[in-house]
Amino acid sequence: MTQTNQQWQARREAAVTRGVGNSLQVYVQKALNAEIWDVEGKRYIDFASGIAVVNTGHNHPKVIQAVTAQLECFSHPCFQVTPYGSYVELAEKLNALVPIAGQTQTLLMTSGAEAVENAIKIARIATGRSGVIAFRGGFHGRTLLGMALTGKVQPYKKGYGPFPGGIFHAPYPSEYLGISEKQSLASLQGIFAADVAPDDVAAIIIEPVQGEGGFYAASASFLHQLRKLCDEHGIVLIADEIQSGFCRTGKTFAIEHSGVEPDLITMAKSLAGGFPLSAVVGRKSLMEKAEAGGLGGTYAGSPVGIAAALAVISLIDEEQLNEKAQQQGEWLKTALHNMAEEFDCIGDIRGTGAMVAMELVEARDRTRPDKALTQALVQEAGRQGLILLSCGVRANVIRFLIPLTASKEIVTEGLNLLSLSLRIVQNMRPAK
Repeated sequence: MTQTNQQWQARREAAVTRGVGNSLQVYVQKALNAEIWDVEGKRYIDFASGIAVVNTGHNHPKVIQAVTAQLECFSHPCFQVTPYGSYVELAEKLNALVPIAGQTQTLLMTSGAEAVENAIKIARIATGRSGVIAFRGGFHGRTLLGMALTGKVQPYKKGYGPFPGGIFHAPYPSEYLGISEKQSLASLQGIFAADVAPDDVAAIIIEPVQGEGGFYAASASFLHQLRKLCDEHGIVLIADEIQSGFCRTGKTFAIEHSGVEPDLITMAKSLAGGFPLSAVVGRKSLMEKAEAGGLGGTYAGSPVGIAAALAVISLIDEEQLNEKAQQQGEWLKTALHNMAEEFDCIGDIRGTGAMVAMELVEARDRTRPDKALTQALVQEAGRQGLILLSCGVRANVIRFLIPLTASKEIVTEGLNLLSLSLRIVQNMRPAK
């Protein structure tokens, strides 16, 4: 007998820790491209992509075909025991794909947090230094080191410390939040003056477009100044492209918009089209400093994930994913600007390619974030058949992460549901 969403939720509450949150109490039965059906047969349009994991859509036929073929051969011999050629093949493709001149090398892992932690390990062993600078609002994973790097306390860090030391945070530049590039750069100099000498800093890690932080994008000028600062002091520049990578912004990696070359890039999420896989790719001069056995993991570089990733990489050109991201971003921003004329709760609309967000505030006042409205909108949209994600340092941002393969008809249908949901939640609020 088929269980209802409510029945599954009751079982979930008894069996699964509440520490794992859920946006909606909807249990998935099947999914295809940008559509999901729950266990009760209700259809949803997916504007979340599993948090940017299925840029190529749910169950892309080429990805499923590649995974099925791999499963007929082997699932897990462990690369560190008996290696396999597909790991090498994917490394070669990633080395050629990243915007880093000269020789590069690759390490494959399983999760984004693992990629971040290993990037820090590589930076430390390559420089002989320990300090790391990250940015407020940044998100780099839920491990203890990932949490130390993450620049947001609630709900991620409160109660879980102490965290590893040697981590320092600078404000991320955001004009909408009143933080200028000049202020952010000055804070870095302040860290050097008060907390850690620059020649003790191994790495600076930055999301070119913040994910969980609210889709604020670092400008080309800021990233160039950051690159100059790292070069001046021998600091490794790490671009965290876990959410912004694999064509989400209209470039294969978001940092390509700036023309800046990082030293290391972390990637995961859409790398393998729905299968667990992550990577660190960087300059060979840094990557080769690790001794044999110093990096790796039992499941690192899963053959199944690798097969999926090879299929995803082939789709970048075959299906013109970067062009689709740019086009989808234009559809989104045009529709959202039209909505903003009706709804004064939309304070800001921003986006790079198809990595688009709207910030919800009271009466267009950027100083009055509306967290309650944001939460209500996510729930109402779910009732209407639209899956949305919230985020932001003030918890008042709706982020749009639609599969890049979604048709314009599906995107338009989802936007109509968004408008309807926004109208409902606004009308439900008491007049002030």
